[in-house]
Amino acid sequence: MNDLSERIAEVLPDILEQTAITLWLVAASLVIGGIVGLAVGIALTVTRRGAILQQPVVYGVLGALVNTVRPIPFIILLAVLQPLARLVLSSGIGNTAVILAISVAATFAVARIVEQNLVGVDPGVIEAARATGAGPWRIILTVILPEGLGSLILGYTFVTIAVIDMSAVAGMIGGGGVGNYAIAYGQRQNDWVVIIAALIAIVIVTQIVQAAGNAIARRVLRR
Repeated sequence: MNDLSERIAEVLPDILEQTAITLWLVAASLVIGGIVGLAVGIALTVTRRGAILQQPVVYGVLGALVNTVRPIPFIILLAVLQPLARLVLSSGIGNTAVILAISVAATFAVARIVEQNLVGVDPGVIEAARATGAGPWRIILTVILPEGLGSLILGYTFVTIAVIDMSAVAGMIGGGGVGNYAIAYGQRQNDWVVIIAALIAIVIVTQIVQAAGNAIARRVLRR
């Protein structure tokens, strides 16, 4: 028991450090992917047939792009985007390359989730805003986004957890984080203390994210 306690105490600082790296990877990727994905998702919502800015060609191109990239397994996307990372970041490995890859994956995941949630906004509310003389951008900012906000928060919560999962394979291109630590120092060295500690850290982070997302969405939906 003393040996186990000593091993846990030895591993704990590393787990905390790698958890912080994971949170940094997730946060940076969500800032980029979340903003770009929101813009693409809004574009998909308002350019579809019958929408306030209907542009079937634009909607078709964006939809095809999202449908092409979104199903690609992340580990394959990592490899595909390495040349782009080298061009943009001068390196295809490391945490910055991981952030680029996760940001791309998050962008298209967020875009589809945004579209799916915003397209469900009551058309009657949009028509009422049109009747008052509101322009397309005013309708987007004051009607569509506020009406779909609660669902969007739940959608972003789902994407955040998916991004945490993606960060687990960051070590494939030299990135850090809990997932890479569990593989490099746990699985490869058959150290179950490291593996279990990494698992607990990921579960705790995921539970906090889910609980926070649910709480915020619940508060927004009650308004």
